Amino acid sequence: MTRKETGAFRLKHPPDRQVAPAITEAVRNRKRNNELSCAQAERIAALQQADLGEIGVALDLMEVRIGKCQLGLFGYEPASKAVTPAGAVAPGLEAAIREALANGGLSCKAAWDIAARMKIGRKKVAAACEALRVKIKACQLGAF
Repeated sequence: MTRKETGAFRLKHPPDRQVAPAITEAVRNRKRNNELSCAQAERIAALQQADLGEIGVALDLMEVRIGKCQLGLFGYEPASKAVTPAGAVAPGLEAAIREALANGGLSCKAAWDIAARMKIGRKKVAAACEALRVKIKACQLGAF
């Protein structure tokens, strides 16, 4: 959801949807200016032994924006995006991306997995996707 939709994030979920109080408290303690970075959300998920999707639900229910996507796709000022197309894409990286495609795109989780497996930064995978015109879909936090 975009910044202009702030105040409507919770509408993505049933009215009775709740998350564990410990997750809500962790988000409340770590958010700044009503925003939580993707990296902070990942840390909370690890500490709470929760799925990133559950952290995303907590953010929505609390109307907290997600900032600084670790793939560089959104949440950066002033341009929003922090990733640009790579000048060149190594054949191994391109093959890994193409192999992981599903439904016409690469999931956020698959991009993270590729980065971990190839021991490269997550933004490098996103930059390769930009160069290859591969859309990254299915944010683990539910932003897109």
